Amino acid sequence: MTISPDILRAKIERITTLPTLPQVVTKIVAMVESPTTSVADVGKVIAKDQVLSARVLKLVNSAFYGFSRPVSTITHAMVLLGFNVVKGLAMSASVFDLFQQEGGDGVDRKPLWDHSIGTARIAGILAQKVKLHEPEEAVVAGLLHDLGKIVLCAHLPEEFATIIDLAKRRNLLMLDAEVQVLGTTHAAIGRWLLEGWKLPAKLVEPIALHHAPHLAREAPLTTAIVHLADILCIAASIGDSGDAKILPLSHAAWNLLGMTMGQVEETLCEIDEQEIVMAFA
Repeated sequence: MTISPDILRAKIERITTLPTLPQVVTKIVAMVESPTTSVADVGKVIAKDQVLSARVLKLVNSAFYGFSRPVSTITHAMVLLGFNVVKGLAMSASVFDLFQQEGGDGVDRKPLWDHSIGTARIAGILAQKVKLHEPEEAVVAGLLHDLGKIVLCAHLPEEFATIIDLAKRRNLLMLDAEVQVLGTTHAAIGRWLLEGWKLPAKLVEPIALHHAPHLAREAPLTTAIVHLADILCIAASIGDSGDAKILPLSHAAWNLLGMTMGQVEETLCEIDEQEIVMAFA
């Protein structure tokens, strides 16, 4: 029986163990949006959190970014990468443990995490090819695009198992199986969580609408990038999103991106799965 979306949302909102962004990351997001914030200001905030600092520096020094010389300080990282990139790295580092941990649901989340970071990597490459103004936002959106699935497998494990079984038995996309079982999708659930984190619409929209990019209004190009990155990641068999077949490509997103098949092939050639996994390990 399908659960009413209203009942489902109320059930999710009653869960007291839903993840929250660390206070330091929430503060960084607000600081970056302020025109009076300096590189030193943000650097000091991150530096106070040793775990976050270590995560960010590891990401900066990974092959994911490819700097020839080691980056040893947060301030140096910000000078090289800019406010928004470091903000994205801080958020990426913060959700890492959420994806990696195996909860009481008994579900191995690593394949979904590998799919998520693969989508993030591809989104970053696509963002550069279409000259997106803030490519790191596409990377973060790619990383978080399936966050709703984590909520489902952690807090509604029976329903999540039913969705996976239904998708396999009837050869459905997980998206369609979710609608049949829940009356809504992981993308909508991800939106509820992200709005609870009070993240800006330009980041929420690419996550909430990565399966319906034609509806995007605040960040249509970023949404189109994440949409295509998700599809290419499944095609490249990086991790496991839960879908046994490739998602349909939105013509509106494809037209907005204005890419050629040659550029898509170049993108796939630039992907190094081992490099992706090591960057976020």
